[in-house]
Amino acid sequence: MKRSRIFYVNLAFTLLVCAFLIVPIFLSMLAGVTVNFFQGIKSGLTLSWVIEVWSLYADTIFLSLLIAVACLICNLLIGVPAAYVLARKSGRVARMIEETLVLPIAIPGLAIALALIVTYGGIREFRLSWLFILVGHVLYTLPFMIRSVLAVLSSFDFRTLEEGAASLGAGFWKRFRTIIIPNCRAGILAGSLMVVTLSVGEFNLTWMLHTPLTKTLPVGLADSYASMRLEIGSAYTLVFLIMILPLLIALQLYGRPRAAKTTISDPE
Repeated sequence: MKRSRIFYVNLAFTLLVCAFLIVPIFLSMLAGVTVNFFQGIKSGLTLSWVIEVWSLYADTIFLSLLIAVACLICNLLIGVPAAYVLARKSGRVARMIEETLVLPIAIPGLAIALALIVTYGGIREFRLSWLFILVGHVLYTLPFMIRSVLAVLSSFDFRTLEEGAASLGAGFWKRFRTIIIPNCRAGILAGSLMVVTLSVGEFNLTWMLHTPLTKTLPVGLADSYASMRLEIGSAYTLVFLIMILPLLIALQLYGRPRAAKTTISDPE
């Protein structure tokens, strides 16, 4: 089949947009392994900047990943059941609850952080713990999980499937585990990707909530760009990508539809 000129125009435009987005990331990563970024590749390549970043900021990287994974778990435990309840219920009250749950999207991260400090800042142990940052991240990312799962639940008649399973004797938890969760896999995956990336990269809220003992990756990255050489900040970005990409790839692989298993019985 011969492709039209419009196809090649669209392809060229897509490649141009991809290059526009990817080239700055590539140059930033390249700066992290260049002896002197301002002299370019001719100055030579080195891993000394990456080693220095790891020695200085390894704790911030691991803390960010810990908070991101904990935030994802909290979103799965809270967001998926909440979306299910909202999908089953109809009426003004359910819609008001839904809008209340997604309200943090419209509120700046600094405002959410300030509200948490005013409300819970007096609890010293909680304020100094990374759990304080985790609460802020959950509040900020929960709407994305709820919206993603709710969109999938609204796209098919899950009530009929549940009624059929209930007529066969399946209890609530079995129906939820074998009907709702598998059919919401795409929404859960999309929400999980957004939750992890937003949690790892969130700066405004985290900057307000962090302490010297709970400095996360975005805060450390900002400090490195502000107080050290450009190569240090770029190497920090390179380490971040190396740490986060495997997690995102694992989520993508988990979200792939599984092939249905078929069995053929031998005729007697």
